[in-house]
Amino acid sequence: MSLILNGCILLLKEHHLLTKADIVFDNEITAVTYDSRQVKKDGMFFCKGTHFEEKYLREAQQNGASTYVSEQEYPDIKGMNALIVNDVQKAMALLGAAFYDYPQNQLFIIAFTGTKGKTTSAYFTQGILQAYTNKKTALFSTIDRILGTQPKQRFKSSLTTPESLDLFKEMRQAVDNGMTHLVMEVSSQAYKRNRVYGLQYDIGFFLNITPDHIGPNEHPDFADYLHCKLQLLVNSDICVLNSDSDHFLEIYQAAQATTPANKIYLFARQGGNESNADFIYHSEESTLVQSRLNLQSQTTKAQKLLLDGQYEINLAGDFNETNAIAAIIGAGLAGVPYQLAKTAITDVHIPGRMETIKTKKHGTVYIDYAHNYGSMKALLSFLQRKEPQSKIIVVVGSTGNKGVSRRAGFGKALSEYADEAYLTTDDPGFEDPQKIAAEIDQHIDHERVQVQIILNRQKAIATAIAKSNPGDLVVLAGKGEDAYQKVRGIDTPYPNDFNVAQQVINELE
Repeated sequence: MSLILNGCILLLKEHHLLTKADIVFDNEITAVTYDSRQVKKDGMFFCKGTHFEEKYLREAQQNGASTYVSEQEYPDIKGMNALIVNDVQKAMALLGAAFYDYPQNQLFIIAFTGTKGKTTSAYFTQGILQAYTNKKTALFSTIDRILGTQPKQRFKSSLTTPESLDLFKEMRQAVDNGMTHLVMEVSSQAYKRNRVYGLQYDIGFFLNITPDHIGPNEHPDFADYLHCKLQLLVNSDICVLNSDSDHFLEIYQAAQATTPANKIYLFARQGGNESNADFIYHSEESTLVQSRLNLQSQTTKAQKLLLDGQYEINLAGDFNETNAIAAIIGAGLAGVPYQLAKTAITDVHIPGRMETIKTKKHGTVYIDYAHNYGSMKALLSFLQRKEPQSKIIVVVGSTGNKGVSRRAGFGKALSEYADEAYLTTDDPGFEDPQKIAAEIDQHIDHERVQVQIILNRQKAIATAIAKSNPGDLVVLAGKGEDAYQKVRGIDTPYPNDFNVAQQVINELE
């Protein structure tokens, strides 16, 4: 992989990003990076980040970088080519795609955005497509990156949507590994930070929207959050929308602005916003461990996909039925026939999503990634509807340095549905976990919910399970199968909620 310097200049000019090019010598760019420690000889280095310092550029030069891309000049840096741009994140995305020879053009890409359901929908879709493509479908999700069929080509994610250079590098690796399809989650931050600038999707899904990721280091308000989410539709050839989402009219109008009507598909739950829906689905049977649902086409373009019929998923929750329907439609648009989709989706397992452990004396334990008001409400309200006589006990924390608005949301959801709550630690970052727990606590109705703060997460889980009785439902929310806690910039090893719960139960019983 390489870039010609003049080609970089032309590409940046074409997108009106270049403000100045100071060329000391012409050379071939043999590597691209934003990490000064990973620079290679004759590499291009991107000066990005609000905390960027000139010392990083000096380190990059020492490690062999010949060219830097930045929003400001560094006159004291001698002997390097300088490409000064008005947006380094956009420049990085464009040049990254070019360096890795536009791997997106060799992949059929299905992308999901939404406040909740992205990961589950992505896993369902990838699971179906794996059967259809003979295991040639890559996955970029909040939980995992799957770039090929070998164990070493699967690893844990650090971001829902990675930085553009990492994104295109991994796409290239996926293509080189023989992948033909890609299913990916696209976060609002991906558009806020221009990580996916210039990227076009074959199919784009908008699942839902509720306030989230609003805070000092993320989105200033809900309007900005929604605007960033809507960008996925602007950059998708086919748009698929959940008609039951809040703010549906704004979502639909965004799709209509750039997408022909025959390439917009709407789906809705029976009894929901059925008007104009191309697909309507309903639940035929739903238990605390699985669901059986039925999908019916309502329009000619939907009928052409031949997806009508009954499906079963081994995952509880009506909210997961919505995610499954989205996956079935997405796979259908990619060419998957009904019978294959029906068979494949039954076998899909999603790590950390409604994992269930039944105990003999301490109720049933559910482990789920629910990490905001929308997902917590969906989970707890489902459990309450299915087991109205059961006590609901929740162990939950909230992340530090991001998603500040989630804390009030957790307090609200707990007040609405929980009987007991154990507030604990969940990736506190550089914040005081006691302070985070206190912020959640101040939004809880203490007349309805018994609250205890136990910052040691393993101890909180052990206490919640030990004090539960047969028939109780114990929900461990937020971390799923995450094997670490983010503490002061360090990924601190953590056994994961499932393993902690299993060990506690083994000791108790």
